[in-house]
Order: sequence, then structure tokens, then C-alpha cells
Amino acid sequence: MTTILAAGRPLTLLAEKAAFLAASRTLLVADAHIGKAVSFRALGVPVPRGTTSETLAALSALIATWRARRVVFLGDFLHSARSHAAATLGAVARWRREHASLELVLVRGNHDDRAGDPPPYLGMRVVDEPFELDGFALCHHPRPRRGAYVLAGHLHPCVSLGGRAFDHLRLPCFWLGDDVGVLPAFGAFTGMHPIRAGASDRVFAIADGAVAAMRSRALTEAGDRRAA
Repeated sequence: MTTILAAGRPLTLLAEKAAFLAASRTLLVADAHIGKAVSFRALGVPVPRGTTSETLAALSALIATWRARRVVFLGDFLHSARSHAAATLGAVARWRREHASLELVLVRGNHDDRAGDPPPYLGMRVVDEPFELDGFALCHHPRPRRGAYVLAGHLHPCVSLGGRAFDHLRLPCFWLGDDVGVLPAFGAFTGMHPIRAGASDRVFAIADGAVAAMRSRALTEAGDRRAA
């Protein structure tokens, strides 16, 4: 993990693809996409099983490590309407009972609009963006908002390092611009999309259980190789 300042406010970036606001003991999680695998299987696509349990177990570990009082999901908690399958929601309900005192907030994202809100028995507060906390505007879509630094998801950002074609490595990353910061996708079954960082952007890649600042020159060179 590493703690930085975003618009003058502390923000802890975690190698588990989440962020932590120490002032309110809040975990920020973007793009969990619970039920994505079952959604794919319902369409006849063979995909791995157990990804919902893997995502929830990772979240439980973070809650215990950081003694979090609250989790704010920055959109796309459920992947689709098919995520309301009994087995999927049953797993989430069992997880929720294990964390009954935890405050849960969902900032609606584009997948949440299609999936519908989580069932009331999960005890989750569901809001439209922005949700203001600790001086940040917590959103799903990474768009600037006047008067606050935005923390968002949606893009599933990663950096691509190495050569052309298949000879490169993709790493999930935190991408922080002047007005907007984007968290990596948290879910165990999510894709990633390479970013093209600006000169003043700060990028922190996740590798080997650590968060590491990327030099702008390395990002530029990697982008040039992809474009060649």
C-alpha cells in the first residue's frame, strides 16, 4: 500500500485493488461486478466458477485488515439482471450477515442501472453520484466535478509494459489526474483497459502485492510501442 495526497487529502492505495480513507475508515471498491460469471454462463459462455466467492473473500480480508467501518462501492456492484440468481445473491447475503454492522453504500453505475438495485435485505444504501465523503466526490463515471476531487471507477485501468503484440505485461493501476482519480476494477472476473496517461497524471501500478509509482517516461514509451 501507499498513501498519497489527492487534492491535498490523504488517500491510501491498496495492492488489493481498493483504496482506503483513514479519516472515516472507509474502503473504496470499484467495479466488483458480482454475478458476471453467472451472467455469462446463462448466455452459454463457459467461464470459471467461484469468482463471486473469491471477490467477497478478498473484500472480507480488507475489512479485517483495515478495520473498516464502511464500504463504498463506486458503481457496478452487480453485473446484470442475471446476477440476481439465487445462488449468487445467497452468497452475498451470507457475506452480509458476517458483516452485519458494516455500513454499505453503492454509488450507482451503468451496470447497476441495468441490473437493478441490490435487494433491500442486503442493507445497502444506494445513491446516485456524487456521494460526498472526506472531501472527495465518490462517483462511478470519471468526470470532473466543480469543487471536489472525484474518485471513480468504470474504466478498469491498467498499464501495458513491454513490447508489441503479445510480448507485453498488463498491470492493474490507479490513475490520478488533476481533477479525477480512477481505481482499478476490484472484481475477480473483470477485464482491464490500458490507459494513456497525460504528462501531469500520476499512475500507480499493482504488481507482486505492492503499489508502485510509474515514471511518466516509462508510460510514454510503452504507449508509443503499442501505437507503432
